[in-house]
Amino acid sequence: MERKTSTGPGATGWLWRIFQPSPAIPPAYHGEEEIAGGYRQWRRRILVSTMIGYAIYYFVRKNLSFAMPAMQEELGISKTDLGIFLTLHGLVYGLSRFANGMLADRSNARAMMAVGLLLSALMNVGFGLGSSVMTLGVFWVLNGWVQGMGFPPCARLMTHWFPPAVLASRMSVWNTSHSVGAGLTAVLCGYLASLGWRWCFLVPAVIALFGAIYLWMVLRDTPPSVGLPEVAGTESAENAPHSKESKGVLRKKVFGNPFIWIFALANFFVYIVRYGILDWGPTMLKEAKGYDISHAAGIVAAFEISGVAGMLLAGWLTDRVFGGRGGRVCLFCMVLAGVSLWLFWNLPSGSTVPATICLCAGGFFIYGPQALIGIAVANLATKRAAATAAGFTGIFGYASTVISGWGMGHVVETAGWNGGIMLILGASAIGTVLFMLTWFAGAHGYEDRKKG
Repeated sequence: MERKTSTGPGATGWLWRIFQPSPAIPPAYHGEEEIAGGYRQWRRRILVSTMIGYAIYYFVRKNLSFAMPAMQEELGISKTDLGIFLTLHGLVYGLSRFANGMLADRSNARAMMAVGLLLSALMNVGFGLGSSVMTLGVFWVLNGWVQGMGFPPCARLMTHWFPPAVLASRMSVWNTSHSVGAGLTAVLCGYLASLGWRWCFLVPAVIALFGAIYLWMVLRDTPPSVGLPEVAGTESAENAPHSKESKGVLRKKVFGNPFIWIFALANFFVYIVRYGILDWGPTMLKEAKGYDISHAAGIVAAFEISGVAGMLLAGWLTDRVFGGRGGRVCLFCMVLAGVSLWLFWNLPSGSTVPATICLCAGGFFIYGPQALIGIAVANLATKRAAATAAGFTGIFGYASTVISGWGMGHVVETAGWNGGIMLILGASAIGTVLFMLTWFAGAHGYEDRKKG
């Protein structure tokens, strides 16, 4: 007997409907003044809600770093094994950001972001209750996949709600959610680690559960889904997610653009610097500089929070001084990040204040490129493929955990922390060279279609 396919309340049909892009509704705002007011209200709501949501994603992703010292003692896991955890998580996360980026350009951003955070909360519960290396590894790898549902919908939302002329400055504000989330995670988990490493996963899981509910309640999809017109200055209605033009758009806007490839390669080395400090910072400061874990966690939190100011300045400079060309700002930031980290490491162990200032300067400068790469490729790819382009660079960024995770752990075990810092500084130097190659990249790719 033939099984009937139904669009009724079956599980598959229900999930399919949730992830479908929100349809356009009849215009709810009329006249330039009313439309401008509607945009101000909704842009503020979209920006704030996605910033809060993505910061909470960090609570259930970057908590492992602060549990690692206690896990080494209680479970007998080596640095190399923990590095493998970080590497597998990062690789899966990078692949997930790319796969979900292609889906996000054609999906409901509200559903993807909220469901991803809910699933990550569940993975953290499983990890926090586990004990065997295999169980912990499975849950952390699965967490890497569902974490990849966080950034792509944000890239879709930002490019649909903000015009190219101000995207860098607005998205730099949004990107502070990375530093705020990681900084708050450092403070919270630095305290929770003193109570037991499992609390570093169970408490953030509860926070993420409420965060998922919040996103579902306040987030919306594109401007037409709330009765507003498309953003001026971009291609009108990105139409037909399943149209035959879709593959051509990806080939031209993303995979056929050499500057996007260069930005992606540069992202590999930016993330080695960033995660080399973020993932190994607490352990490095404890073992090499003699800080207790709570003090070390506070310094890493300061590294992250310093990145907030760095991102904001980098975005402002990109829009106001460099005409939207983020690669030029990335070049200067990468040079200064390397110099700051070199100074940090070469200060005497007792120089707590100067060392903290230098490490914070490293965070200030490295988060400029971390934010601007995603902005640059989103603008080059246009909103038709922004999430795909961001996901593509994400593959390279999180593939770097082979170096910043397993590689860093192996180098430190064999050559000490001096070897680990040399690895980070080498990545900074290579990234600088790659950013030099982006000097002549355009501000955005919207004019391409008009010229064609």
